[in-house]
Amino acid sequence: MHVVFTGRVIEWRGPSPFCFAAVPDDQAADICEVAALATYGWGALPLDARIGETAFTTSLFPKDGSYLLRLKNAVRKPQGLSAGDEVTVTTTVRV
Repeated sequence: MHVVFTGRVIEWRGPSPFCFAAVPDDQAADICEVAALATYGWGALPLDARIGETAFTTSLFPKDGSYLLRLKNAVRKPQGLSAGDEVTVTTTVRV
């Protein structure tokens, strides 16, 4: 399943800070339809993603009826992304 979305980069401050891109509700509803086929546990979904010229493998994590896409430093830094920025992501959920 291919999904393209534009979301805001958010920072989660836990024991280790992480950055995520929030999946908008419309795309999250589409992803939810295949989630049971793709999840590897706790509702997390494996996927391939691309931001600009940077391709990477990661997971979507369920959060409050939607999903968050983890953005590692190796992805954010080449794109100059930080909390509050909007980012367009092309994804393929691996079913």
